[in-house]
Amino acid sequence: MRSILIKDTTREERIQIVNQALNVCGQECGFCNGCDNMGGGLVDAYYQPYIDGKKEIRELNAEYRPGLVR
Repeated sequence: MRSILIKDTTREERIQIVNQALNVCGQECGFCNGCDNMGGGLVDAYYQPYIDGKKEIRELNAEYRPGLVR
């Protein structure tokens, strides 16, 4: 498996990593509640700091609380 660390990826690769991870069900990521977000907003926006190279994905995952994504 390739590294998903910011230092080992480009912005475009991070976008692809997030999109692939959030599209496991084959549907658009939105308000389906499939990830227990319970209509809390678009989950992909939560991972923008990773895409922008500001926070590692593991940090964002550790901070995640279902229903609190805005």
